[in-house]
Amino acid sequence: MTDGIAWLAEPQSIAFGGYSVTLARGLGVEALTARIAASARWSQRTVEPVGELTGAGLVEALDSEYGDAWDGIGLRLGVSGGWTFAVAYGGWFGEFRDGPAISADGASVFLLEYEEENGKPVPPTFHYHRDGRTVCSFNLHLDDSWGTGQVVGDPEVADRLKELLSAEGLPDKERANREVHRTILGVLERHFGLTLPRALVVDTPLPAVLLADRSVTP
Repeated sequence: MTDGIAWLAEPQSIAFGGYSVTLARGLGVEALTARIAASARWSQRTVEPVGELTGAGLVEALDSEYGDAWDGIGLRLGVSGGWTFAVAYGGWFGEFRDGPAISADGASVFLLEYEEENGKPVPPTFHYHRDGRTVCSFNLHLDDSWGTGQVVGDPEVADRLKELLSAEGLPDKERANREVHRTILGVLERHFGLTLPRALVVDTPLPAVLLADRSVTP
């Protein structure tokens, strides 16, 4: 399947370094983009459109603007299957809060992130926020490498996810992390109806923006 989210578990599925994907209902593209920019931890970010670009094109734009794509952050944006989505490129690692404020005023927002090249290692993570509250979160290796590895959140959501994961034989310390990652993404995809078509994200030009750090004085 390449229309859901399970394909994100493939090596370098979107770009070198891992993936940072936001899926939302109840927010348009501009509102979601503004909320992501506002969630920056360490800086004040402004949204600067750069046209419709592929992922490679946005990396080139980041290289051109900052000298190195890793020194900037960009988003590609779109709508598919009723979901508004944003995919991050460049040096997004650790830059944005994963808290529930992004879902204020009745929105539902799912955050999926994996620092694939981080040597610590950092597992992939999942956060589900709704109407300004965290509904559920956990790491997608289900281990204690980062936090407890437990599914936590509202009982009716967390307990149902635990049941679905158990039906897949998880947690299983003997199973390879990438297989656990892929299996859990499949569970989330089916349970929440999440969709992010691979061909759209990988091959199709999409509206793109730079999240420029204007808190830095030239």
